Amino acid sequence: MTTRTEPSATALHDIPGPVTRRRHRIYSVASTVLILAVIGWVVFLLLDTGQFAAAKWTPFAYKGIQELLLRGLGNTLKAFGYAAVLSLVLGAVLAVGRLSDHRIVRWIAAVLVEFFRAMPVLVMIFFVFVALRVQPLPALVAGLTLYNGSVLAEVFRTGINSVDRGQREAAYALGMRKTQVTTYVLAPQAVRAMLPTIISQLVVALKDTSLGYLITYEEFLHAGKLIASNLDYDLPFIPVVMVISPIYIGMCMLLSWFATWVARQERRSPKTKAVEVAPAEPGTLLPGAR
Repeated sequence: MTTRTEPSATALHDIPGPVTRRRHRIYSVASTVLILAVIGWVVFLLLDTGQFAAAKWTPFAYKGIQELLLRGLGNTLKAFGYAAVLSLVLGAVLAVGRLSDHRIVRWIAAVLVEFFRAMPVLVMIFFVFVALRVQPLPALVAGLTLYNGSVLAEVFRTGINSVDRGQREAAYALGMRKTQVTTYVLAPQAVRAMLPTIISQLVVALKDTSLGYLITYEEFLHAGKLIASNLDYDLPFIPVVMVISPIYIGMCMLLSWFATWVARQERRSPKTKAVEVAPAEPGTLLPGAR
């Protein structure tokens, strides 16, 4: 009976020895102490300036302030929902244009992508709001869609092109059309590689909804600004930031968690495990073929 032993090293790096492990522990402890010291210093400053005084937090118990914050949060999620869906659609359309066999279509799509990627989001939002004279919500959604859609177009195009060239050639050899190759062969394999970048860009879109307060859209940050500037409540700026910031961070973390969950489900799904083009049986119809 043979006993299998674990290798002492891999092809990429050596397993750390006792000295290296001890050094890593020292670095970890030192980093933890430094982080705790910074957090303690910040908490001390907040205590020293009276930011945790009960009088400064009591207004959050008022129903009017709670309703204002909830309404602002709902408006933020509404703008993000519209912008996320439209950005994905626009990104897919522009990616198809960039991958087109027609030179004029590729050129137009490339110009649009590069133009909207280069334009600051705030400039596009102000242009739609002021020049086109539309309401704050459509102006905010339009600006976010044009920018994030153009970025996602490059993500989609790169993801499709990153699939092994042999998959594409094998699909064409079976007589599949380009639409079929992209839909049934390339996209299923590319989606797992693209998903983290897509979610990261959607997180950017979620955070950029805060630009809506500059065009008087009553989103979450706008609600916090109204509360902090209302002298009737005597509520300073810092407590408002301490309430709004964790909610923004929580929404971004929830979106990242959702991306991780979707990626895990994709890896477990038999439909997305090593999607490859296999030789077709005689008489077998290809997807969408007549």
